[in-house]
Amino acid sequence: MEIFTEIYTGNSKEQLKKIPNNSVDLIVTSPPYADQRKSTYGGIHHDEYVDWFLPISEQLFRVLKPTGTFILNIKEKVVEGERSTYVMELIIEMRKQGWLWTEEFIWHKKNCYPGKWPNRFRDAWERLLQFNKNRKFNMYQEEVMVPMGEWANSILKKLSETDKIRDNSKVGSGFGKNISNWLDRDKAYPTNVLHLATECNNKNHSAAFPEELPEWFIKLFTKENDTVLDPFMGSGTTLVVANRMRRNSIGIDIIPEYCEMVKKQLQPIELYLFEPKAEYEKIKP
Repeated sequence: MEIFTEIYTGNSKEQLKKIPNNSVDLIVTSPPYADQRKSTYGGIHHDEYVDWFLPISEQLFRVLKPTGTFILNIKEKVVEGERSTYVMELIIEMRKQGWLWTEEFIWHKKNCYPGKWPNRFRDAWERLLQFNKNRKFNMYQEEVMVPMGEWANSILKKLSETDKIRDNSKVGSGFGKNISNWLDRDKAYPTNVLHLATECNNKNHSAAFPEELPEWFIKLFTKENDTVLDPFMGSGTTLVVANRMRRNSIGIDIIPEYCEMVKKQLQPIELYLFEPKAEYEKIKP
């Protein structure tokens, strides 16, 4: 089956209205953070951020399939010596829209440079918030399993008697563990902390995330021929990775130069470039 990519140039809130209801399997995006990228995206003030984003998340809710997932890469800022609460406020308001805040992943930037300010150190992590429309959604956990590694050669060699039986949770959750179940396995399930280096290559964009980040979520939440959306496409990392992994993809960005740049990076596929004043122009690779 032929895969396709659609690229829309314009404001995400308006361009999303062109996408059909319940048509997207995965949304992975990193919108401009509060008061950042002023030269390209205007730099939304932290006090206005929630009101700015909610009409966009409303459209995202509409286009996402009931079995789909939305991954939002976002980060608080420091305002007058304390952390802004705009991310927490956004989560609360999105839940009122009907979103389920299912999980929170942490992106640990393992190559982050150290730094010091009078009352804090440099951040070496960012949030990756997972939202869903339903409690049951598509998730392919085996696709992101990792090698057992040194863990198998250290902890598993020194199991206690408790480790060899099901040890029920002490907090009454009903969950338990039997570590000995992993003795003969080659792979284990990962944690919700992703240890990925930041993007060091010049992608002509100030905030490109590494390809491994969307790749991990595309593996976890989609299969071939599913559709992936990035409504703040930027340098197009999500679309390029989705294309390589045989997923359909949709990208939106308000900067025409980014849209043209992404178009040139994509493999030969059925590509549609949507301009603000034209319905579409089919591009033959």
